[in-house]
Amino acid sequence: MERDELADFLRRRRAAIRPAEAGLTESPRRRTNGLRREEVAMLAGMSVDYVVRLEQGRSSQPSTQLLAALARALRLSDDERNHLFHLAGHQPPPADGVARLARSGLIRMLDLLGDTAAMVLSDLGEVLAQNRMSVLLAGDQTNLSGDRRYLVHRWFVEADGRDGCPPEDRDHQSRQLVADLRAVAGRRAGDATVTGLVDRLQAASDEFRALWSDHEVAVRRGDRKTVLHPEVGRLVMDCETLMTPDQGQLLLVLTPADVESRDRLDLLRVLGTQEFPTGTSQTS
Repeated sequence: MERDELADFLRRRRAAIRPAEAGLTESPRRRTNGLRREEVAMLAGMSVDYVVRLEQGRSSQPSTQLLAALARALRLSDDERNHLFHLAGHQPPPADGVARLARSGLIRMLDLLGDTAAMVLSDLGEVLAQNRMSVLLAGDQTNLSGDRRYLVHRWFVEADGRDGCPPEDRDHQSRQLVADLRAVAGRRAGDATVTGLVDRLQAASDEFRALWSDHEVAVRRGDRKTVLHPEVGRLVMDCETLMTPDQGQLLLVLTPADVESRDRLDLLRVLGTQEFPTGTSQTS
């Protein structure tokens, strides 16, 4: 671990990013161009004291999870993120697999979307990053572990995995999830992460096993779905996706499909950052 180099890099990246780039309001009376340490701590979900110790070269070796959070908070490019991992004495996360991080360009697009709900997902349905409106709409889905990270697993295995979807839409959603997973499995043939997930789903769910045997294939690009939100009720949302060239990650953007849904989203925005159950709404 290169403590002094790591400290210097973090200080310089913090000074180089403007609050607006990180999704923060920039006060006209602000005395510094970059982020404050407390703002980095808030964005990364860690203590201010730990950020101070990192920047002063006095910290213990940060974990890969903390480094990933710092990379998101500081809006690091892919090269900068890899450099951060190297300075901290870790190998950067692989391009594929369980350690994947949202690409820096998609993170910046989340910021630009402002009050429009959006999230970055892996091709297996892991939520890698969300903006504030997405968290209000669907709960924070970025801290799940194991197979719970995958929407398809929560949908077919967990008792409350479908609570956010109206009963009349559930068969359609089930078929879409399985058809999309089929497309991923074909594209990533032989990938142990994919085959392992499919095997575990077949063992755990008779419904999944039956749908998998139908061999339907369809990449999910755009859709309209109804979300049952625990605070504001029924929301009809248009869902559009922007895929990376390798189809490994996608940006999902959710916009209200009618006036009533728009008004309810405005109400949700007013309610603020009230915490809702993780994964309550099925939006991906």
